[in-house]
Amino acid sequence: MHIWLHPQRPCSSTSEYDCSPGSAGTGWPHSLYRMSSQQGNRLSSCGLKSPGPHSAPGDSPFPPEHRQVDLRRQQISQIVEEVQRVVHHLTTEISLQDLRFQAVPYSDTYNGNIKVLAPSQFLVTVPVKGLVGYREAREQRWRYYTLRGTRLPCPLQDPEGLRQWLEAEQFMKSQWQWHEADVNIEGDIVPAKVLQVFRKLVENAIGTCHLSGKVSMLTQLSAVWVAVETSTCQVELELVPTVEIPTVWPEKARWPPCLKRWPSRQRVECIKSFGFALLACSNYHWQQSFLQAEQVLLDQLDEDGGCRRKCFQALRQMKEDVWCPGKRPVVTSHHLQD
Repeated sequence: MHIWLHPQRPCSSTSEYDCSPGSAGTGWPHSLYRMSSQQGNRLSSCGLKSPGPHSAPGDSPFPPEHRQVDLRRQQISQIVEEVQRVVHHLTTEISLQDLRFQAVPYSDTYNGNIKVLAPSQFLVTVPVKGLVGYREAREQRWRYYTLRGTRLPCPLQDPEGLRQWLEAEQFMKSQWQWHEADVNIEGDIVPAKVLQVFRKLVENAIGTCHLSGKVSMLTQLSAVWVAVETSTCQVELELVPTVEIPTVWPEKARWPPCLKRWPSRQRVECIKSFGFALLACSNYHWQQSFLQAEQVLLDQLDEDGGCRRKCFQALRQMKEDVWCPGKRPVVTSHHLQD
């Protein structure tokens, strides 16, 4: 089922589970995120419903042979509840120290900022603020800079696939902090520079929030990763600064392919109205992300009465238990979706 827009993980994976804290959920994935009324209206125009109430943990949607899948989802739900409390605490402190970053909200239903890549591996998108009114760049220019401030004899390679440069001037309104040298080089907001600032903020927040006994930095990785001790196990989180761009669909994302009867034209326009996001997970180029659009499509997997969702859940269980066990699996849920 080739409906996905991301090339692969990292920084481009969708949620593996319905991870609603305190509940097992009724299906995967059961909801998009904490929607505003305007976003809820867009869902209605897509022929979808806003998230409904979750079932009790004992109300398994699976027959007996699939109870292991249901049990795993309940365990993940409990882990996510603990993880999002930590994430909310840390990012609230970060937002107080640097106005360019927002706190990840705590949600008692579905949290769209937390994506489960594996039972002990999570992707957390941390929204930035102060960048409003995005426009596509119309003029191509060569870049000769390096992260250390030196000049190159030949220009940097242009972004490939669903990656792009990001200039501060592409926004109608931008806070002056985004023009500062700690994140900006020659007018570009550089993801590696943003990650450097963000990493230091995370390190400081762990100490300020007195979480040193529960949260630790994973310094051997280039991205910002932390290990969190939960009541059941240790999990690893990748914290990714994210520029959310609502209502705009990038020109690079040529979707859906021609001659596709599904989804309908009306539904395609609705899905595109959710926009996209840019993730800081490389040196110079921002990764385009379409998590919300993908989640809408996932909600429609079995609208024709099929059983794709159960098949996917069974494959995911095999991946975790047999094919790719361990903390950092090479194959994630996103590969199975492709």
